[in-house]
Amino acid sequence: MQPHDIVSREEWIKARKAHMAHEKEFTRARDRLAEQRRALPWVKVDKNYVFDGTGGKVSLGELFKGRSQLVVQHLMFAPDWNEACKSCSFWADGFERMIPHLAARDTTMVGISRAPLQKLDTFKRRMGWTFDWLSSGGNDFNYDFGVSFTPEQIEAGGHYNFGTTAFGGEEAPGISVFYRDEAGNIFHTYSCYARGLDMMNAAYHYLDLTPLGRHEEGLPYPMDWVRLRDQYQSTPVQASCCHS
Repeated sequence: MQPHDIVSREEWIKARKAHMAHEKEFTRARDRLAEQRRALPWVKVDKNYVFDGTGGKVSLGELFKGRSQLVVQHLMFAPDWNEACKSCSFWADGFERMIPHLAARDTTMVGISRAPLQKLDTFKRRMGWTFDWLSSGGNDFNYDFGVSFTPEQIEAGGHYNFGTTAFGGEEAPGISVFYRDEAGNIFHTYSCYARGLDMMNAAYHYLDLTPLGRHEEGLPYPMDWVRLRDQYQSTPVQASCCHS
């Protein structure tokens, strides 16, 4: 951590107000970016995706639960894994309790992974999560929306984040957003990956308020310190599986 000047309260207020001007500039820029995001063109979804849920087979349209907006958190959990990615779980811990608030604004949020439903349910119970988590193992959803990759794609490289980034594994993190109109037509309106997911992690932004910040400098990968929530006292830190 860099050395800090120790000043009077009055001097601190002066410095803080100067910094607040930069924060307000960033807030206004973020508002403009959000407007531009909402103005992006849409793509009609014509493929009939069917997922495995706790109540049986569920179509993409049924995931909306009668609402017009759907947010999908793509959680990294390959069919042969026994646990979800610890970094994706870090995000899931953060959105676990916001589902009712989103529902109040005509928005449904779910998690989707390729692992079999039984594995998802087992891990969900372990983590104490209550959000809907569905398996896409029987369809192409993950591949079509850029978070799962074939061996050929991995070998070719540059397949992640709209073809801008090489991700060295079969699974990657992401968020996708969909809209359903009154006629039942579904449109893909937005997706983000890599550092685009950053703003959705509340814990990171609380850390950004502290003197040490995220404190990730010097780590082999920024998220090497992250563990599953129930492993912080028992398991040594391991390399993150989604560090792009």
